[in-house]
Amino acid sequence: MTLKRDETETFIMTHPTMLVTGATGKIGRHVVQTLRAAGYPVRALIRRHDERSVALQAAGVELAVGDLADPESLMRAMRGVQRAFYLPPFGPFLVHTAAAFVTAAVEAKLEHVVSLSQWLASPSHPSLTTRGHWIADRLLASMPGIGHTIINPGFFADNYLRTMPYASLLGLMPWVYGERGNAPASSEDMARVVAHALMAPELHAGKVYRPTGPKLLSAAEMLQAIERALGQRIIRLPMPFWMFIKAARLDGASVDELAPYAAYIEEHERGTFEIGAPTDHVLKITGQAAEDFESIARRYAAETKAQPSFANRLRQLALFMAVPFAPSYDLKAYERMMRVPQPLQPILAADADVWRREHGVDCQSSKA
Repeated sequence: MTLKRDETETFIMTHPTMLVTGATGKIGRHVVQTLRAAGYPVRALIRRHDERSVALQAAGVELAVGDLADPESLMRAMRGVQRAFYLPPFGPFLVHTAAAFVTAAVEAKLEHVVSLSQWLASPSHPSLTTRGHWIADRLLASMPGIGHTIINPGFFADNYLRTMPYASLLGLMPWVYGERGNAPASSEDMARVVAHALMAPELHAGKVYRPTGPKLLSAAEMLQAIERALGQRIIRLPMPFWMFIKAARLDGASVDELAPYAAYIEEHERGTFEIGAPTDHVLKITGQAAEDFESIARRYAAETKAQPSFANRLRQLALFMAVPFAPSYDLKAYERMMRVPQPLQPILAADADVWRREHGVDCQSSKA
C-alpha cells in the first residue's frame, strides 16, 4: 500500500502507535512485522543498538532504548504510545519487570496491553518463573482503565525443533520430553495472535487465549512429522536431564532460561500440555489457520545450519561428541545463590486445584 504524504499523516493520526518489547526476539520480531505490514506505527523497546535494531529501523520502526526492569526508561518509551505488547524476560525478576511495566503503562494512560504468559501459570508451582507469570497476569489485569489480553502458550514448536541439525545431519533426534503429547504452535502464529489482539482491542480485552497448533500430536507423531520434513528416517535418542542441560548450555541457553526446565519436562511427561489441546484460537483471532507441525519442521530443516554438507556434518558431530564433556549449570546452586523464594507446598499445575479451576478442568475426575 502506497500513501501520499497527506494520507500517510492521516493514517498515523488515526492509527495508534504500538510499543513492542522483546522486539528483536523470535516472537517480538514477528509481531513488529505483522503490525508494520498492516501499516501501524511501531516503537520497539531495545536494550542496545546492534545489527538487529538496525534491521528494525530499516523497516520503519522507531527505536527506544530501555529496560523492562527500569520504570523510568519504560515511561520514556511509552510517551505517545497507545497500546503495548509485554513480553517478559527470562529470569528471577519477572514480577519486578511486570510491576515496572504496569507502573509505566498507568502513567502513560495506555489504551490496551497484550501480555505473553504461560499455560502452566499457577501460584504454587515449583518453578519461580511460572509462579511469577501467575502474579504478573494479575498485576497487568489490575491496571485501571487499561484493557488487557493474556496469551497463554504451552511449549512452542521451537522447543522440539532446536535440535533439527542433529536429525538432518546425523539422523539422531535428542529427546527429553517423554511420550506424552502437545499441539505446538509456531512463533509466527503466536506473534500474529498478539498483533491482531493489539489491532482490535475492542474484540479481545479481558480475554485469555491459548494459541496451539491444529492437532494434538504424541511424541511419536512429532518424530514422524520431522522425518517427513527431512525425507529420511531418524532415530529418537532419549536424553537424560543432566545431558540436556549440558547440550542446551552448549547451544547458548542461559541458566535463567533453563532453571525451570525440570518442572516443565515433568509437566510434559504428565500430559499437562495435552489438556484442552488443540484450540482454534489462531484461526478465530487471525482468520488464518494455525501452521501444522510438519510445515514448521520443514522451515527449520531449510535453515543453512541443517543443510547437508561436509562442514555442517563435521560441526554437528563435534558438538554431539562434546556434549558429555561440556560444562553444565548447577541449577540448585543457582536457586540458592538467587535466594529463590519457595511456596509452602510446591505443586505441579496438573495437580493444583487453583490451576484446574482457572483452566476449566474438573478437579475430582482428573485426579481419579
